[in-house]
Amino acid sequence: MPDASLALFLITSLVVIAAPGQDMVLVMSRSIALGSSAGVVTAAGVSTGLIGHTLLAALGLGAVLQTSALLFEVLKTLGAIYLIYLGIRALRAPPVEFRGPVQPGSLRKLFAQGALSNLSNPKIAVFYFAFLPQFVSAGSAHATGTLLALGVAFALLTFLVKGPVGYLAGVLSGWLRARPAVQVWLNRTSGGVLIGLGLKLAFEGRNGQ
Repeated sequence: MPDASLALFLITSLVVIAAPGQDMVLVMSRSIALGSSAGVVTAAGVSTGLIGHTLLAALGLGAVLQTSALLFEVLKTLGAIYLIYLGIRALRAPPVEFRGPVQPGSLRKLFAQGALSNLSNPKIAVFYFAFLPQFVSAGSAHATGTLLALGVAFALLTFLVKGPVGYLAGVLSGWLRARPAVQVWLNRTSGGVLIGLGLKLAFEGRNGQ
């Protein structure tokens, strides 16, 4: 992967991961109710769930990206449209409300809940199918391996962001609740990045430039 594409992947991933959403709310709510360890373990479970989505995306898309130029272009176009759609939704999203107490459980149970919450979310599966192929060249001889590497990198970045947030959630949640404008800014930033990426891919994906 060219350095520019790698940088774009990393920046976009970090923005998307940091934006308040279902997984972030889950991690922070566990930490607020049950302590920092619970938040970190839940974040680890969420990140592990992403590995499952990575395997599904890589196995399902690898052959397509290698063998069919037409399907590759269709997939890229649909992916670009979906990313723009996600961006518009992020631009319009209101600040997140972090909900109250949850039932206590063992750290193992919390890890499993984080993983299952992520694995059972069809929106994440669709996001992976739309997002990862944008950074793989058409006809690549190593498409499956590249998809696996990108998916694992996204999962690791997720834990590197959500783990510390889970640990500091008691402080950060109050700070965010007191500053809803910060959440709006995060949503608009992530929305703008996704729309920009979608438009770039829509116009440049056909020739692979």
